[in-house]
Amino acid sequence: MKTALIAPDTAPDFDAARFRDVLGRFCSGITIVTASLDGHLTGLTCQSFTSLSLDPPLVAFAVGVTSRSYPTIREAGRFAVSILAEDQAELATAFAHSGGDKFAGVRWRHEVTGAPVLDGTAGHVECELVEEYPIGDHLLVVGRVVALAGHPDAAPLLFFRGSFGALSAGLEQA
Repeated sequence: MKTALIAPDTAPDFDAARFRDVLGRFCSGITIVTASLDGHLTGLTCQSFTSLSLDPPLVAFAVGVTSRSYPTIREAGRFAVSILAEDQAELATAFAHSGGDKFAGVRWRHEVTGAPVLDGTAGHVECELVEEYPIGDHLLVVGRVVALAGHPDAAPLLFFRGSFGALSAGLEQA
């Protein structure tokens, strides 16, 4: 049974500031999505990243429709998602801004897809773009995982209520 949804911009008395405040209480990891197209490197910081399916292996991320970096990622058709480590807050901030050379001074390498994989991260996932869905002021992008690696000694960079943090205290390796 399909349920009718009320979009936030049409909901009665919708308060965008309250929406941000409440959703900001959800702690998430931070990623940087990167691609390479004809030698041009691009990337963007992304908080909205998730695993989507095990069979087939799919991940998804959300990006604003006004992103200046995403069109290159779309055209490349392949991308890498680097899961940032707790000491990479400056990197997250640098890739969150438009313009400039985001890769200046950043150590990275090409692996399976040709997309830049950032060094020193907690892990990475390389994908082929499968589909994108326009949803509100964002696009939901789905990628099929073709390669991945985790780095067990790295603790993740977290984002909570507009600030970066770490989970390193009390972490036990599996």
